[in-house]
Amino acid sequence: MSEFNYMERRHLEEYLQMGGGYVLDFSNRTFQEFVFDAVKLNIDDEAIGGLGSKANRLRQFMKHQPDHVVGKLISAFVEYREGTYTEPCDLADKCRAISQRLFKAAPVHDASVFSVLSNREEFQKLANGILHCINNNDPESGLDRLHTFTVAFMRSLCEKHGIKVDRDEPLHSLYGKYVKKLKELNLIESLMTERILKSSISILDAFNDVRNNKSLAHDNPVLNRNESLLILQHVTTAIKFVWTLDQSIREPKKEEVFYTFEEKDIPF
Repeated sequence: MSEFNYMERRHLEEYLQMGGGYVLDFSNRTFQEFVFDAVKLNIDDEAIGGLGSKANRLRQFMKHQPDHVVGKLISAFVEYREGTYTEPCDLADKCRAISQRLFKAAPVHDASVFSVLSNREEFQKLANGILHCINNNDPESGLDRLHTFTVAFMRSLCEKHGIKVDRDEPLHSLYGKYVKKLKELNLIESLMTERILKSSISILDAFNDVRNNKSLAHDNPVLNRNESLLILQHVTTAIKFVWTLDQSIREPKKEEVFYTFEEKDIPF
């Protein structure tokens, strides 16, 4: 549910020319088509836009829809007006600011891990692409990049610890081998943590299907935003945990050499 202060409501009403029940120069048909193209919702549906004029339906829509949906629609209206009307309006920037405030209302937790990992050259392009989707509150578009990133990330961890993996090994298998390694190194202290990590194996297996059939990786209908956000949050949390845990694993320096001594080797 979106909330606006008095001045925000006033700016939007004036910018969208909602006096008299209108919304800009839209007819009933083009208004319905525009909203659907922007946010994939039918504003003519009583449960979404209510009844009455275009302005009243838009007011109900903005009152009851989630912030990110309303922000996305406002942004589309600004783009439409600035690209269609010959005379610029000095309220455009104010409406853009409202849109951005709403658009960023549902951040992905633990996304900061991508900023850290993007410093590694091999991950930079992928990490920046995911961050772009997150910062623009567009998790649907980030699913394919997140999958590619996570595969590369888990493969790098396996290689770091000498875990043998096949060239085309799927994500859940890479993750499962790495979790097994953590167990061997006694880095998992609680049974609950171990169970959470192991349950993520099956979740990442399902992520393979989402990537192939519900993302922009192929010509697919993209997964809805709410489920995409849930997946992004879960996977980024898992990535952050294993990355943080991996930092505690001490790697031997190249000049260090370790020997196994027998009693006869001791010179006294």
